[in-house]
Amino acid sequence: MDNERIRAICVALPHVVETVNWGHHLVYFVGDRDIGGKMFAMTDLDGTGTGVLWFHCGAERFHELLETQGIIASPYLAKAFWVTMERWDTLRTRQVEDELRRAHGLIYEKLPKRTKTVLGLPQKERAKALRERKKLLSARAKAKRG
Repeated sequence: MDNERIRAICVALPHVVETVNWGHHLVYFVGDRDIGGKMFAMTDLDGTGTGVLWFHCGAERFHELLETQGIIASPYLAKAFWVTMERWDTLRTRQVEDELRRAHGLIYEKLPKRTKTVLGLPQKERAKALRERKKLLSARAKAKRG
């Protein structure tokens, strides 16, 4: 298991958008964050952070996963039921795939109705809605500055 395998698993899920945040984390969102998308997993690109993979697991799985050696509560995200794998060999590949699918599903269910509506649009209409939202956000930012 490595960053490329995690990326392949995540981008194969519906409505996934990836970004690089905080300088060295590849973050996976369900839906673009400009339309209300939320992150469900992230990896450390340069090996300087804590652990190799962070993901949302929900309240039911959180304590169960913490009993696994090599899995810890995610710094800053534990209260939202995120865990961190300290090494790539902590879980088998199939287990990691299942956990990432579960994380994606849990986050999708928490998305606001308007975000789910946009995600349900055909690709062209979704892209148009995203462009319009980005224009609106840009205009708001300019208005605040000026």
